[in-house]
Amino acid sequence: MDKYSFLNTAHTAFFSELYDKYLVNPDSVEPSWRAFFQGFDFGMESAGGELDVTDERVTSMVNGNRVEMPESLQKEFQVIRLIDGYRSRGHLFTETNPVRDRRQYVPNLEIENFGLTQADLETVFNAGDIIGIGPSSLQQIITHLTSIYCDAIGVEYMYIRKPERIKWIQDWININDNHPSFDAERKKHILKKLNQAVSFEGFLHTKYVGQKRFSLEGNESLIPGLDAIVERAAEMGVKQFVMGMAHRGRLSVLTNIFGKSAKDIFSEFDGKDYEQEIFDGDVKYHLGWTSDRMSDNGNKIKMNIAPNPSHLEAVGAVVEGIARAKQDAHFQEDFSKVLPIVVHGDAAIAGQGMVYEVVQMANLDGYKTGGTIHIVVNNQIGFTTNYLDARTSTYCTDVAKVTLSPVLHVNADDAEAVVHASLFALEYRMRFERDVFIDLLGYRKYGHNEGDEPRFTQPKLYKAIAKHKNPRDIYAEQLISEGIINEGYVAELEREYKDALEEKLEDSRKEDKTEITPFMADEWKGFSTVREWEMMEKVDTTYDTDKLTAIAKVITKLPEGKKFLRKVEKLVNDRRKMFFETDTLDWAMGELLAYGTLLEEGYGVRMSGQDVERGTFSHRHAVMKVEESEEEVLLLNHVSENQGKFQIYNSLLSEYAVVGFDYGYAMASPNTLTIWEAQFGDFSNGAQIMIDQYISAAEDKWKLQNGLVMLLPHGYEGQGAEHSSARMERYLQLCARDNMFIADVTTPAQMFHILRRQMRVNFRKPLIIFTPKSLLRHPKAVSTVDDFANGSFQEVLDDTSADVKKVKSLVFCTGKFYYDLLAQRESLERDDVALVRVEQLFPVPENQMLAAMKKYKNADDLVWAQEEPRNMGPWSHMLMHFSEAQKFRIASRRFYAAPAAGSSVRSKARHQQVIDFVFDKSKANMTRKKSKK
Repeated sequence: MDKYSFLNTAHTAFFSELYDKYLVNPDSVEPSWRAFFQGFDFGMESAGGELDVTDERVTSMVNGNRVEMPESLQKEFQVIRLIDGYRSRGHLFTETNPVRDRRQYVPNLEIENFGLTQADLETVFNAGDIIGIGPSSLQQIITHLTSIYCDAIGVEYMYIRKPERIKWIQDWININDNHPSFDAERKKHILKKLNQAVSFEGFLHTKYVGQKRFSLEGNESLIPGLDAIVERAAEMGVKQFVMGMAHRGRLSVLTNIFGKSAKDIFSEFDGKDYEQEIFDGDVKYHLGWTSDRMSDNGNKIKMNIAPNPSHLEAVGAVVEGIARAKQDAHFQEDFSKVLPIVVHGDAAIAGQGMVYEVVQMANLDGYKTGGTIHIVVNNQIGFTTNYLDARTSTYCTDVAKVTLSPVLHVNADDAEAVVHASLFALEYRMRFERDVFIDLLGYRKYGHNEGDEPRFTQPKLYKAIAKHKNPRDIYAEQLISEGIINEGYVAELEREYKDALEEKLEDSRKEDKTEITPFMADEWKGFSTVREWEMMEKVDTTYDTDKLTAIAKVITKLPEGKKFLRKVEKLVNDRRKMFFETDTLDWAMGELLAYGTLLEEGYGVRMSGQDVERGTFSHRHAVMKVEESEEEVLLLNHVSENQGKFQIYNSLLSEYAVVGFDYGYAMASPNTLTIWEAQFGDFSNGAQIMIDQYISAAEDKWKLQNGLVMLLPHGYEGQGAEHSSARMERYLQLCARDNMFIADVTTPAQMFHILRRQMRVNFRKPLIIFTPKSLLRHPKAVSTVDDFANGSFQEVLDDTSADVKKVKSLVFCTGKFYYDLLAQRESLERDDVALVRVEQLFPVPENQMLAAMKKYKNADDLVWAQEEPRNMGPWSHMLMHFSEAQKFRIASRRFYAAPAAGSSVRSKARHQQVIDFVFDKSKANMTRKKSKK
């Protein structure tokens, strides 16, 4: 007890500060004090809020010893616990819902729950020091805390584990009791932006009755909030915004924040055809936009809002990829100059897994963007579903806690609070380079769309909404009461704005066609849009032998003075022998040399995916690790003095978000070869939304080119249903006209040239390559240096060993299956079978295939051979795109639901059946026999 006897005489302010520090971060205080405070907390909890009092002395158990302290000190600690309660749980008791009563949470913040009584209200406590108001009465402390934590803004932050961030947040919100202090001009500007939001929606509602527009009504304060972020960010040095949002409120954001002409939006509402026949376009609330905005203070800022599909939250990963590409290209030293903003819906942010995947990316080396501002347009309903049925978590934003990001819950009716919260979010992001979330709690004035009847499912809520004033009128009344504006001010604002809209409407109706404005046109200068026949034109991908040799020297020599694993040293030495001695280069060399030559020519190369640094099949080893220190060595970043940058990142275990990120990266960086590799090809099905909505269709919908390369390991090698097929039939089914390249290449040189072709053309198309597994080390899957230096990509590889006059069977095949058929042909010593490889599956190389058929004119047996089941693989694709395929005999596995058998014995038997049938059509037919009745 003597150890703590000084508690009787020391100043309580010291203990108050120390206890507050302990509550924020227990490890920050000295161990003996920590034990003391733990004993006090234990005593409080055991006594239900009060410690034992004996002879007017308060006792607490510390390490089994009873410690006495003055009652005044106990009360100070209880007040600090009250303060901590407001900090931790005050957000649960805010005035943030404009149209419904909040749910009730227990325990609440009544002082009795903290061992205090009404008799303590006038007592002065030094604990007021720790919230910045000095020694104050308990009543003053409660008033201050309620104003900060329980008014129109609720703040969640106490779970953050960094004391400096917590202190910064507390210092920020303590100013003016977490309320804005705007001058008259700023308030008028907020009202102006609110009027734009309200009047724009009202204008569309009267001019385009019943048309879908997914209005912002009920959350119009998003517009002044975004405007505040843009203006202040421009002052803080931000040069570019990259934004993503779904459809609700998008048209208002495009017009009132991004400066898209209302005339263009009206043309889209009128449903006019497009100027260019090559594009099909999309609905108005999916389109992207790029513009230059001049801030009120004269700062130029580039604004980008990414196009998005109806698949909610998909755009989030794309936005992050675009932002990172811009940061890498223009602001490597200061990522803060590109600011990503993602606007969510409340049901979507809680329900869509994409959000979690993107949040987990936030601070990973390969994907971080210096912090994202997330804003939830929370209308409390997902289509027709109430929020209580839409999530289990307390808040829709609880995913933010995964990365310990602060969350501000704001009443959307309080425009000044929304602007205040927006400025907090911006300053936090700029200072700490971390994500921050704003939950903008409003409502949805109409149904999910303007033709929907919301009273079917929420009659009580919509009765309240029908009587509720819009945020502009609420704010106008406030400004009138403050004497800042007069009664006619808003009417004049509305008249001026709507007159301008009327002019734009008249202008739009003078034009017959709608033009799709290219997104990020500045990044795509010099690139052309091409059709299918132009995709088939030959491209020079040769590379000077001497320069190729110089690159080979760099990537086959480890740095001296560093110790690597013996296996790594052997691998590098073997690569050197391949190039300089045996002239038999394997798949990894083909791939790495392709990257090296592109880097030397000034292109960037970025690759990401699960385990890509080493490679799933341990073939790539693009990153070498020093044995003792695990220092990373990337030989490809030492190819030449002014080379492009080589970046390769092992990704988080995600396909959906990572493919979206890399697609966004490729969208903003057409001069970077951007690659995503699946661990196994079928893993790409986790990214199916990105493949369907962006990769295969974006150019047609949104006038967007994109050169993303997807490497999908594919091949039947007895690994079961999940690791055999990359589901090539799904990609092939998406092929139309000129939307992408699909290839299944069989040699290192082919890989080398197709990757070089991707960058050497003046257009960009997605490229899907079905890559091998067993061929990575197959003794026949090799190429020579000359194949690399002087060759080119061949859409069809002829059978150079076949004697044309003897050939009776012409077999078309793809990928690894060629080598299986080749081995069988050699085993059978058959010289009457020609094996022709179709290396590019789309666009279909019709001319080359027809030329092969003409060359082997003596062949009376035309075969399409594939290792995949009949209902999978390329067969149905060939039937659709190559009319001559109808003459082919098909050799494949039978129709199956699963790509392959789980039993390796059964899988090999089926594989051999197909091979046998290729060489002898009298063998058992591979179609399933109908059962006899």
